[in-house]
Amino acid sequence: MSTSATEQVRHDLAPYKSLDNDALAERIDAVRAEMGPRLLILGHHYQQDEVLAHADLSGDSYRLSQLAAESDQCRQIAFCGVHFMAETADILANTPEKLQQRGGERIKVILPDMAAGCSMADMADIDSVEACWEDLAEVIGTDDMTPVTYINSTASLKAFCGRHGGIVCTSSNARAVLEWAFERTGRVFFFPDQHLGRNTAEAMGIPLDQMPVWNPFDEELGGNTEQQLTGSKVLLWQGHCSVHQMFTPAHIELFRQQHPGIKILVHPECNREVFQMADVYGSTGKIIETIESAPAGSKWAIGTELHLVNRLKNEHPEQEIHFLSPVVCMCATMYRIDLAHLCWTLENLAADTPVNVVEVDQETARWAHVAVERMLKIR
Repeated sequence: MSTSATEQVRHDLAPYKSLDNDALAERIDAVRAEMGPRLLILGHHYQQDEVLAHADLSGDSYRLSQLAAESDQCRQIAFCGVHFMAETADILANTPEKLQQRGGERIKVILPDMAAGCSMADMADIDSVEACWEDLAEVIGTDDMTPVTYINSTASLKAFCGRHGGIVCTSSNARAVLEWAFERTGRVFFFPDQHLGRNTAEAMGIPLDQMPVWNPFDEELGGNTEQQLTGSKVLLWQGHCSVHQMFTPAHIELFRQQHPGIKILVHPECNREVFQMADVYGSTGKIIETIESAPAGSKWAIGTELHLVNRLKNEHPEQEIHFLSPVVCMCATMYRIDLAHLCWTLENLAADTPVNVVEVDQETARWAHVAVERMLKIR
């Protein structure tokens, strides 16, 4: 974002903050009516309910980007999520082929609050990953290693994977992606979430002693010995989701004691002990599907983001649904998107003075798309 845009954010947002939600909602609806199908508002599952109420499409980050890119009428996207999601939408909506179909016209992607980031994605920056790759090349070689990045990562890391024969994965296809990688090389370099990588690889039969963790802040081989790296099958990056890492085995034990017959349902970004104790695990989509198909009277404790758990609880009163922690924990960066930011960005968009535009440079977008396309070909 340019300096002038930053100054505009600081100057122009304040009046919106003084409006109540009803007034903001009315103005948002007015913009939507004015722009029609040229505007798509995307809302991630973890968003606040009042924001999701204005979304044309809701879902997980990758599916939302796909749906928006497939729209023939869409020319502007407001992505109510976090920064890497807006990057992915820009990459998929503005491929060379799609630009050609639209006569060179770009779909503009905006993020209502540029401070809406992802702590997990921030744990693996491109400079640190490239430095690690160079160290590995000297110690064990990288010709027999496939880099795999979780979709929850920056465009620069997706591009890194594209350039080095690697691939992107989601929480729902991580196993299929690792199987694809092992058909090509003997090792996998998995980032930024160590828990998704470890849980997936262990379920495939890979022992823990073949999954060392690379600490980017330790200058001595990421805190590993040459022997550990040589014996590795999956090299994990020291990253995690702050929301999912806070669930503990003690939480599960407490719910099972207090609610006999309760089922534990968790996201694979949870740590290994929680993952292994759960009755059911899966992506955000899998969690939603599990609750939607569960019989009345079912009892669940769910280990994922609080807004989603509360939404499922409200939508399924026929079931007993709990948040798998006595401590309130939400995705603070997702929570930054509110109606004031959404209204402000939409009215600027309608006035042709767009702010908070997310645009990935052409070279990064090209290689990132290569990595994404490899994932799409996996069945």
